[in-house]
Amino acid sequence: MEKREKIFLQTERMVIRDYEKEDLNSHHKLMSDREEMRYLPDIMTHSLEESKKDLEEAIADQENPERKFYFLRMEERETGKLIGEIGYTVLEVTPVGKIVHLGYYSHKKYWGQGYMTEALRRVLQFAFEENRVYRVTTGCNPENTASEKVMKKCGMIKEAYMKEKCWFEGKMCDRVEYRMLKPEWNRLSGHE
Repeated sequence: MEKREKIFLQTERMVIRDYEKEDLNSHHKLMSDREEMRYLPDIMTHSLEESKKDLEEAIADQENPERKFYFLRMEERETGKLIGEIGYTVLEVTPVGKIVHLGYYSHKKYWGQGYMTEALRRVLQFAFEENRVYRVTTGCNPENTASEKVMKKCGMIKEAYMKEKCWFEGKMCDRVEYRMLKPEWNRLSGHE
């Protein structure tokens, strides 16, 4: 089997790339942080072993010709320090392209500085222009206003407001869902 090319994207301030085994310690520090992973308790890890398993699964999938997980490390371009993680899961492959669900999170020290908006724009560009994606969805708890603001800044379209959709911190909580389709991306980026 031929070796697949690793994903390596750049923005003004960041490198957004596929994981490597050497990323374990910084990956674990982020994935196991209660405050930083507050809105993502389902993927938060609770031990180094759990984080290692998560990372190994992501790295193994990079070599899969039918890759399903496109989770990428966001790091400072100058220092290589971990900022956060962003990526998507392929839910279905259709004749017009992949249908994916996207997520992101970062270290608190990078909150409110535009890093996630910068990263999401670049990942959407990669998805639609290089990875044959047709539909991207993402969402959040509406209390997570910073996350929703990122979706709006990137031109994503609010598709649903779901009442009491999921269990969170001891109660049922609402959820907002956003989307972008390839034709919408093409219009937004002037590719029509």
